[in-house]
Amino acid sequence: VVFQNGETVLAHVIMHCTGYKYHFPFLDTNGEVIVDDKCVGPLYKHVFPPALAPSLSFVGIPSKVIPFPMFELQSKWIAGVLSGRIMLPWKEDMLMEIKTLYATLEGEGIPKRYTHSLGIDNFEYNDWLASQYGCSGTEEWRKDMFL
Repeated sequence: VVFQNGETVLAHVIMHCTGYKYHFPFLDTNGEVIVDDKCVGPLYKHVFPPALAPSLSFVGIPSKVIPFPMFELQSKWIAGVLSGRIMLPWKEDMLMEIKTLYATLEGEGIPKRYTHSLGIDNFEYNDWLASQYGCSGTEEWRKDMFL
């Protein structure tokens, strides 16, 4: 990494914690990932941009979630994909699922800015992530704590 003052550092990981203001001025994706009305996309399962998967992934994009368990599950899924233990669908299939999500939200009158707002669907999403690497989903008692 070369900083503006010219100092250099050998980095094994670069992590950007930008919060829920989706703004990535440091990321040049040649238009493959855009932010439009608080919607980062296209992202398969709120994580992988199909055109750049698996080399680029986003952790923590969804809002109205129980964050840290979700971050851990997303990270484990990404690690499984990067290690080759978990296969992503074909690019075209990921894009079709994303288009279906967008169309469903639009059909329900939900503005684009709420694409990543999971709310109660957080548990279903987390259970799906866990299933990708063979773990059980969220225990009922844990769900009850947050409902």
